[in-house]
Amino acid sequence: MDAKHKDLVPTGIEGLDDVLLGGVQRHNNILVEGAPGAGKTTLALGYIYAGARHFDEPGIIVSFELDPEKLLRDAAGFDWNLEQLIEDGKVRIIQTSPAVLLQEFRSSEGVLYHELKAMGAKRLVIDGLTPLKLYADQHHTPFREDMHTLVEGLSRLGVTTLVTAERGDNPQSGLEHERFVFDTIITLMRQERRRRGSRKLRVLKSRGQDFIDGEHTMTIEAGSGIHVYRRAQSRPKITDLQPTSSERITTGIASLDALMDGGIYRGSVTMVAGISGTGKTVSAVQFLCANALQDRRGLLVTLDEHPDQIMRNAATLGLDLRGEVERGRILIHYESPLELDLDIHFERILRLCERQQIDCIVFDSIAVYEMAAQSEAADFLYALATYFKGRLATVYFNYESPELLGVSQISEELKGSHLVDNIVLLSYVEISTKLRRALTVPKVRGSRNVQETKEYFIGAGGITILDESRQPQAAELAVPQLPFSAYYGLLSRSPTRKSPALEEAIAHGGDLPESIDSAR
Repeated sequence: MDAKHKDLVPTGIEGLDDVLLGGVQRHNNILVEGAPGAGKTTLALGYIYAGARHFDEPGIIVSFELDPEKLLRDAAGFDWNLEQLIEDGKVRIIQTSPAVLLQEFRSSEGVLYHELKAMGAKRLVIDGLTPLKLYADQHHTPFREDMHTLVEGLSRLGVTTLVTAERGDNPQSGLEHERFVFDTIITLMRQERRRRGSRKLRVLKSRGQDFIDGEHTMTIEAGSGIHVYRRAQSRPKITDLQPTSSERITTGIASLDALMDGGIYRGSVTMVAGISGTGKTVSAVQFLCANALQDRRGLLVTLDEHPDQIMRNAATLGLDLRGEVERGRILIHYESPLELDLDIHFERILRLCERQQIDCIVFDSIAVYEMAAQSEAADFLYALATYFKGRLATVYFNYESPELLGVSQISEELKGSHLVDNIVLLSYVEISTKLRRALTVPKVRGSRNVQETKEYFIGAGGITILDESRQPQAAELAVPQLPFSAYYGLLSRSPTRKSPALEEAIAHGGDLPESIDSAR
C-alpha cells in the first residue's frame, strides 16, 4: 500500500475496498444503513471476521437482537470459522440491551472499554443503532450527546467502529441528526426488477478520502458472504493514452476484408447488425476461428444461444468451433439473459479476459443488455469498448435489429454507432417473390471501405459474398427472376426511409425508374 493510502483500514469485504479505493480512514466511525434483509448484519459480521482473520485486528460484536449462537450459525454458512477466532481471543460477541450500552456510553470506565483494551481490539460492531435510538426516545435521554461521547471515546481507543441502522425507503427515517456523527455512511438497498430482487450498495460519504460514487451491485454469496461489484461505468482506463495499432486482422471472410480495405484494425470495435437469421453468429464464429489459426485467443460471450447449440450449428457449416474450444484457443462464456446483472457480468468478463489473455472477443448479442437494463446499457457498452481498446483487444458487437427489410438506425435507445469503429449491416431484401441476403459496410474508421451493397449466402464455410463481375457462378446462385442490381438500396428500404429515386419520381409526378418498377 502506498503512502497516500497508508492510514486506510481495509474492510475485508470483497469489492467494497475497491469502491473505497483501499478502505476507510483509521478511526472513522462507519454507519451501514438499510431496510430489513438488505445485508447489514452480514456486512458487519464480515468486517469483524476479515479483520481478525486476515489483518490481525481483533474485534468485538455488540448485538441486541441476535444471540451469539445465531451469529455463529450465520458465519458458518459463509465458511467463516468464527468459533476458532473466539477461542483464540481475536473475536468476542457481547449480547446486551440498549439500556446497558447507553449507560456504557456515559462512562469512560465501563465494561466495554475494558474489554476493548484487554483484547487489544481494533474493530467494533454495534448491531444496531435503531434500538438504541428508540430506547433513548422512549426514556427521554440525550441520545445525540451519548453518540458523540461514544464515538469520541472509541476513537481515542484506536477502534474503527461500524454501526448498523434500519433505514427504509423514506429518507426521513428519524436518524438524520445522528448521521452527522458518522464519518462514513454506506447505504444498502433492495430493488425489484422484472420480478427479480437485487441488492445495491452506495457510499454516501467518507471523510478524509475519495471513493467511487454511485450504486454498485451487491450480492450475498454462500462461502464468501458479501461481494460488491463496482458499477461497470466506474472502471478506470488502463492508460490515459489511447493505444492504437496499424496491424490489420481478418474478419474471417476474405471478401469482407476486401470491402473493409484489407481487414479490421487490431484493437478496433466492430458492430454487426441485422435481424435474426442473417448470419451474425456465423460471422462471429468465422472471425474467432480464423484468428485462432493465427494464435489469437478468442472469447465468445453468448447471451442468446447455448454453447452446445452454437457449436452444433457451426459444425453443419464446416466451422471447427468445437475443435478450437477443445484446443483452448477459443472460450465460450454463456449467461442467461433472465438473470443478467451488468456489473457482475462485466467483472466476470474482465477477469476471464485478463486470466486467459484474450485477443479477440465477440458479444452475441448486445441487444440483451438493452433488455436487461435499458437505462444502463449505453454506458455499459461504452465501458466495455473503452476497456478493450485499452488492451488492444479486437471486439465484435453483434446487434439484433428488429427490422426485417433494411436498416433505419442501429438502435433508438443504445445509440451505439458512435462507440464503434466499423459497422457491418446484414439484411434481407425482397426481389420478386424471393428473400435474399444483403451486406453493406457503411463505416470503417481510418480506411477506404467499399460502400456497395453485396449479396451473400450462408453455406459450407460460413458466409460467402457474391460478386457477379468476378464470380460467373454467382448468377447461378442468384434468383433468376431479377438480377440483384435491380434492388435499389439496403438503407432506403428500411421502414422509416424511402428510395431517393422513388421520392424524386413522386415529387415530380413522373413514372418510376425501370429498375425500381420491375422490382416492385
